[in-house]
Amino acid sequence: MSKESLVNYIQQILPMPIDKAVYIATFFTQKNYVKNDFLLKEGKICTESYFIESGFLRSYVVDIDGNEVTTDFYGSNLFANDFLSFFKRIPSNENIQVLADCTTWMINYNDLQTCFHTIPEFREFGRMMLINNYSRLKERMLGMILLTAEQRYEKLLTSHAEIFHNAPLKYIASYLGITDTSLSRIRKEITRGR
Repeated sequence: MSKESLVNYIQQILPMPIDKAVYIATFFTQKNYVKNDFLLKEGKICTESYFIESGFLRSYVVDIDGNEVTTDFYGSNLFANDFLSFFKRIPSNENIQVLADCTTWMINYNDLQTCFHTIPEFREFGRMMLINNYSRLKERMLGMILLTAEQRYEKLLTSHAEIFHNAPLKYIASYLGITDTSLSRIRKEITRGR
């Protein structure tokens, strides 16, 4: 299978000569997963980073009451990993589970370090990835504080509609920080208002 989507993604994040992007892509290996597989389980150190070519995943933690709380969703053309565990080499608190069969391109920690130390363009690509991920995390954190549940729902619906096609409502509700019942009510009210 071609790594075209990975090469395109690399160039989208950081424009560079095509031969350099193709060379970076040689460090990635294809890995396929089926629904309900885990790319990472809590307590394990995240040793691989995955570019999602197709499919859908979610990350989640188990709270102090034993409830699964969705922390993120990953669809096509996104990277999935636990950045904190991956870079600090510490056990993860999160699980990353496949919701729809996935084709991924994986790079392990050692190969990523080789790329960082030997390919200047990769260092800049990595810096851009960290900035993008920090921005997403900060925006989500502020949204949980500054937006109402309805506003969070509408924002998710307009910016990431694919989540609603790939994830059960209970996962979406926990991601939004609301109950299943509240999500059902919000959906009905918005549908009625349109």
